[in-house]
Amino acid sequence: MNPDFAGVARHFRIHGAFWRAERLPSGHIHDSYAAWFRSPGSDPHRVLLQRINRHVFRSPERLMENIEAVTAHLRAKIRAGGGDPDRETLTPIRAVDGGVLHRTPGGEYWRAMLFIEGARTYETPRSLAQVRGAGRAIGTFQAMVSDFPVNRLYETIPDFHHTPKRLEAFVVTVERDRVNRRRSARAEIEFVQQRAAGMRLLFDLSEAGKLPRRVTHNDTKFDNVLIDDLTGEGVCLIDLDTVMPGLPGYDFGDAVRSAANTAAEDEPELDRVFFDLEVYEQLVAGYLEAAGGFLTPAEIDTLAFSARLMTLECGLRFLTDYLDGDRYFRVLRPEHNLDRCRTQFKLVRDMEARRAEMERTVERCRP
Repeated sequence: MNPDFAGVARHFRIHGAFWRAERLPSGHIHDSYAAWFRSPGSDPHRVLLQRINRHVFRSPERLMENIEAVTAHLRAKIRAGGGDPDRETLTPIRAVDGGVLHRTPGGEYWRAMLFIEGARTYETPRSLAQVRGAGRAIGTFQAMVSDFPVNRLYETIPDFHHTPKRLEAFVVTVERDRVNRRRSARAEIEFVQQRAAGMRLLFDLSEAGKLPRRVTHNDTKFDNVLIDDLTGEGVCLIDLDTVMPGLPGYDFGDAVRSAANTAAEDEPELDRVFFDLEVYEQLVAGYLEAAGGFLTPAEIDTLAFSARLMTLECGLRFLTDYLDGDRYFRVLRPEHNLDRCRTQFKLVRDMEARRAEMERTVERCRP
């Protein structure tokens, strides 16, 4: 049964009357819809309506506080540079009560945002120009928020990229085996165990003060970069729910693990899954064009490693959720999360084999 879109929309300051809505298929977390509104004498226009996943985001109010603060900062920077803030960052639409959320009598939380036209997202890149543009968009985002006070942000998902805690949770989940799936994932469990010690590197460098904490997106998979229909350039980053304190390598690494995969994220046929070094090279080039001016030498030194780590960590998250009964990511089949995990681990193996080439690419593009 579809939500009461018209009822939800009445609680936001949206021009026109609700006409129709269609579900957007992308994303594992929220329920997202493109809703059309129309007024006499005007062309219909779209608004993004999203029902927030309360299981993943326990405090929607603080989540939106982060998004409001960061988008306001971005809008000021974009406006000062002569850009279009309605297009180059997300814009929350105010609720009629002055906030940016509507809570239904049933306890659901909804938000509305301007729909950015003339651009779209892609699960996988269509061209190397798109890849380079996406890299620039990620680097530009990081550069624009590099002076935002990192301690102002609430951790919407505490310890999201705290790799040691991810590993601890994985160990507990394996031991508990609450849905009796450990046997079907023995090879994947061993894969993690063999690499667990090396997964602490970025965390340890950060704790030692060698990598500064910055404002980062933390979920920069390729389909979270909006691509212009005409130019192929990255327009802006979307899905700002996980914008919080982090390391630039998190964003760069997540972009690599999603864009440089020759197959879908959940491809069950692993002989189709390879790490595309050419895509990686374009991501490095585009990212450092935009971000190289503020990154420290140590941050640049860890970029190639960050790509492997974020791919491994993502696979670990899929594996942990599979072993825990698919409680976090939306799944379409019983072994969906296991397929996702295996795809990530196949990419890790390829990256390990091409480590030297990955590091040389960073050196060539270093500013």
